[in-house]
Amino acid sequence: MKNKAATSIDTVSFKNLRRLYLFALLTIAITVLLSQLLIQYNLNSQRSDSRIINISGKQRMLSQKLTKEILILNFVTDTSKSKQEIIRINEIISLWKFNHNALEKGNDSLGFPKEKSPALTKLFVAIKPNFDTILNAATRLLENKKSHTKEQENQKVVQTILENESIFLSKMNEIVGEYDKQALEKVTLQSKTEYAILLFTLLVLLLEFIFIFKPTNKKVETLIFKLLFSEKKALKLAHDTEIISEIKENSVKELKSLNYAMENTLLYCRVSPDGKLIHIGEKFSKLLQYNPFISDKTFSQVVTPIEKEQIGIDRIIAEKQRSGWQGEINITNRNGESIWLDLSMVPVTIKKEESELLIICFDITERKKAEQEVERLNTENVTDKINQQKVISSKIVENQENEQNRIAREIHDGIGQMLTGLKFSLESINLDDKEKAAQKIEYLKKLSLDIIKGVRTATFNLMPPELSDHGINSALAKLTQELSKLTGKNILFYNKTNFDKRLDSLIEINIYRLTQEAINNAIKYADSSHIIVQLSHSNSILSITIDDNGKGFDIETAEKKRNSESGMGLLFMKERIQYINGRVFFNSIPGEGTRITFNIPI
Repeated sequence: MKNKAATSIDTVSFKNLRRLYLFALLTIAITVLLSQLLIQYNLNSQRSDSRIINISGKQRMLSQKLTKEILILNFVTDTSKSKQEIIRINEIISLWKFNHNALEKGNDSLGFPKEKSPALTKLFVAIKPNFDTILNAATRLLENKKSHTKEQENQKVVQTILENESIFLSKMNEIVGEYDKQALEKVTLQSKTEYAILLFTLLVLLLEFIFIFKPTNKKVETLIFKLLFSEKKALKLAHDTEIISEIKENSVKELKSLNYAMENTLLYCRVSPDGKLIHIGEKFSKLLQYNPFISDKTFSQVVTPIEKEQIGIDRIIAEKQRSGWQGEINITNRNGESIWLDLSMVPVTIKKEESELLIICFDITERKKAEQEVERLNTENVTDKINQQKVISSKIVENQENEQNRIAREIHDGIGQMLTGLKFSLESINLDDKEKAAQKIEYLKKLSLDIIKGVRTATFNLMPPELSDHGINSALAKLTQELSKLTGKNILFYNKTNFDKRLDSLIEINIYRLTQEAINNAIKYADSSHIIVQLSHSNSILSITIDDNGKGFDIETAEKKRNSESGMGLLFMKERIQYINGRVFFNSIPGEGTRITFNIPI
């Protein structure tokens, strides 16, 4: 009666464990599903946010391009060129107006929402007067240009556009900042939600281990012990009374129940000390694709047909048959598939001088595959990063070497030769011939001025004195002025917000080098004739914008070609701007021009 009660309790316990296990699996599945749905929803939202931020940034470029084209139109006297400028300005106005209406009122085709936060609504209300003023002034200017009338009024209209354009850009920067802030808040919320889901999932797994796997392991151990104990007890009491016979019958029933549970839940088998298979569980035989009614095989022959793997298993059994063994083994089944088993070998004494080995396994193939895949991906990521850093390092060294060679050539070919000429001219002065001596002295004065100019040029290229003495505003003004004289290009600099503060020397030199790189790229690769450098700032951001009217390029294609000049140029700008915690934005339209914006926190 006690045995029946114990069997009933064990059955109820297994049912409860099964219910808990199914409930835990269902909870994890629902958690994963909700997490994926949330991630997909947030990803779709972020695509819309990135598109909005991109269009907002493009609005700033279009407003500046509109101002630039209106300035060009105002000074164009050729009728045919004036008509082309009017057509181009009309196209810019149409695109500018369409983008602004889409941002302000929403657009289904672009995926822009109609409803906005109170902060964005307030910003769009504040920017609308400036937008309307620029739009009306530009339209009136085009009408006057078409009719070739009201030239004085045109000057006032241009002045009105210039006055409102800087205000429009400043307010548009606030709108872009607000969009960026809201997108960041969404990403932060998503991150917190995902962490919460992850913690919940880990908690479920911990509870599953405590209340399911651990009790199940204990019950299996208990059942195995009861099985062996009952078998030993049944053999010892074979000739006892009917009461003993009844106890034996109940033990056999319990044994069958436990054996059924083991056959269908565990990968187990019994093996003799010499490695011969005594019995194999049904689930284990299915995994190994082995016929359990064949009893003349060793355990290693049942597990794998590969001779090398058989030798390794036989060695473990021979060495560990007394002490037992636990570990992971990799085998190949009869279909040539690789299987990983977590194997535990427990020595069991059946009689006084008779023993056998109980082998219990867990199939961990999927876990091993996942670990190998994670290791492979980590190795690939590390390799990619190392290769990328090697390319960057080699390019930096190459640029440094080129710069050193250029400076050496300037000193040798320019300053060096002029100093040599100065030396020879000084040695050739004949004080007795005063007239020729005076002529040579005048020549030496001119040569000295040229040497001083060469030295200043070389030192300016190394470290412009305006940067260390007066700051980034004066340094950029001097840079554009010198490059304009040197290249013959129309390079202009505007300090739109009258920025005159000094920054950290590391930040200033990096801003200077980034601007210098952008201008040189516009001259060297874009075939630009007009380049405009604009400096503006807010309370927390210093913004440098470089616009050119060159041939432009496809940003995605350039970024993919990491070994090309354009791809490496973009990469170096991103690397350098990160040193000062800044951000860089590239906007380019093939055939129309390029805008590069550097935003640096101040």
